[in-house]
Amino acid sequence: MFERFTRDARQAVKLAQENARRLNHHFVGSEHLVLGLLDQPDSVAARVLARHGLDHERAYRAVFDMIPPHAGDRLDADALEAIGIDLSAIRERVEAAFGPGSLDRPPQRDRQGRLFSGRHVAFTGPAKKALELSLREAVHLKHNHISDGHLLLGVLRAGPGPAHRVLSQIDVDLEILRQEVVTEMA
Repeated sequence: MFERFTRDARQAVKLAQENARRLNHHFVGSEHLVLGLLDQPDSVAARVLARHGLDHERAYRAVFDMIPPHAGDRLDADALEAIGIDLSAIRERVEAAFGPGSLDRPPQRDRQGRLFSGRHVAFTGPAKKALELSLREAVHLKHNHISDGHLLLGVLRAGPGPAHRVLSQIDVDLEILRQEVVTEMA
């Protein structure tokens, strides 16, 4: 299925994973797919959502409020702060030098035994369903590719869940949103 993804759709999935890591979530949900789509402001999905008032910052806040970072990680930060270590300042400096999320990825070894950084973040059931439905949307529209617009259609079609709670921030009928995405992709 992923071979049919356009560059923008692949980038949206990659950005969804990065947003999950940045939020210190140990999974990629449909809400992270929405964040990944919004991270590309020139994409069809981001343009349609922006017309209704949803941008990445607003959606990110909604996801953060809905699903706070992993509790154990907060306890570690509080313990370090108690002894005078500012973890957020350290994280900023490390990420500036080594890239976003670099502290969140445990070191791993490749087949030759060399260390590399990376962490697989599993997709939730609703996120997998949204990805599968994006393929069905593309087939239904007689498109031979899956674009970022198809990803948003898949999220809309997947039904109630975290992504729909994020989209509720813009108070728009999801069927109207769907029609606007289809029109924009035509």
